[in-house]
Amino acid sequence: MNISFENADKINGLMTITIEQADYEEKVDKTLKEYRKKANFPGFRPGMVPMGMIKKQFGTQVKVDEINRLLGEKLTDYLHQNNIQMLGEPLPSEKQGPLDLSGDGPFTFVFDIAVAPEFKAELTAKDKIDYYKIKVDDKLVDDQVQMYAQQNGEFQKAETFSGNDTLTGDLRQLDEQGNTLEGGITTEGGMVMPAYIKVDDQRKLFDGCKPGDIITFNPKKAYPDNDAEVAALLKVDKEQVKDLTSDFSYQVTEIRHYQPAEVGQQLFDRVFGEGACKDEKEFRQKIAEAIEPQLTSNSDYKFLMDVRQYLENKVGDVQFPEALLKRVMLNNNKDKGADFVEKNFEGSIRELKWHLIKEQIVAANNVKVEDADVKAVAKDAIRQQFAQYGMSNVPDDVLENYAAEQMKKRENIDNFVDRAVDIKLMEVVKNVVKLNEKSVTLAEFNKLMQEK
Repeated sequence: MNISFENADKINGLMTITIEQADYEEKVDKTLKEYRKKANFPGFRPGMVPMGMIKKQFGTQVKVDEINRLLGEKLTDYLHQNNIQMLGEPLPSEKQGPLDLSGDGPFTFVFDIAVAPEFKAELTAKDKIDYYKIKVDDKLVDDQVQMYAQQNGEFQKAETFSGNDTLTGDLRQLDEQGNTLEGGITTEGGMVMPAYIKVDDQRKLFDGCKPGDIITFNPKKAYPDNDAEVAALLKVDKEQVKDLTSDFSYQVTEIRHYQPAEVGQQLFDRVFGEGACKDEKEFRQKIAEAIEPQLTSNSDYKFLMDVRQYLENKVGDVQFPEALLKRVMLNNNKDKGADFVEKNFEGSIRELKWHLIKEQIVAANNVKVEDADVKAVAKDAIRQQFAQYGMSNVPDDVLENYAAEQMKKRENIDNFVDRAVDIKLMEVVKNVVKLNEKSVTLAEFNKLMQEK
């Protein structure tokens, strides 16, 4: 076997591999003998089929499989031994000559190899990067108190409609004279939330209504271009409202007002567990303690993005084998075509550049991720999902079970590993570079994020 590699411009490589008969013959013969032991041909006992028939039936395919195995193995070994970082996968070169694998060889294969560009990415104590620390101010705590009160509230009957109240009532389809249409649509217990009616003149018809009031409105006008909403209100099939134009009477039978929970001991116990907070001061302190890690996570995320931008600028322009990488991208997205490649290529190169930079920083700082790190990321992701629903005191065993389920999927594991690497990398970088700490409010921070 002979392997040669040309890399004149450092990023476009041409690998030539010549495989001789001696390279594959022994393995092919051994495989064919195994086939012979198991072959079942009419007129022959098992293991007694002539080798000539076995070779005729299976010889070429076995040889092709062995040659492909050799190609993959030797190509990978050569790149590894010579410290060549390949981008994507090797592609058959236009310089590839015709091949007839039914013969005995030698067979020469020529591959185009996209090679990672050489550059140096590093961070030292001389590098200064901004770190935005978000203040846990009274407004943030007030907003969180209000959210908990809203999440733990309940519906109460009301005598007069206002704001976001929910109405329950009976609907009857009317004729052109405003009378109940005989045989028309009649619905009991139809629920209406006027706040969600976007058409002003239809929404205002419900202002100040009380139980027993009868309101005349037009569902199709109230919910334009939303037959599904109209059908749900009238409790009929969507097809029945397709050409509906009628007004309806709506007799209010009940008004329900959503009352946020009172900020008191019952709310404290619901949010943080019984007895965890004795008064509102402790409640607010607990909220501030719960908010701080979330804000730190936001600060860390922006810091990582700023580190990326800083390093990309520091590294500067990097030359990639674009023509070859477009071929690789097209080969991996055959169903999407050349237009997809052109549209997404620039973004793909940007991500590739960051990936190569990140690899260097990770290696230089000996960043390693253990199973425990990945599991911790999974649990934190589950914890944040629960927190979105106001559940801040989820038991650890529940988080363990949910995380275990999430980690059964390969794509989830990959995401958790990436996140774990980012977390460790970020902590390392914080101790390497000089942090230019800036204290900001959440509103100021969000504005900075929008500017990215």
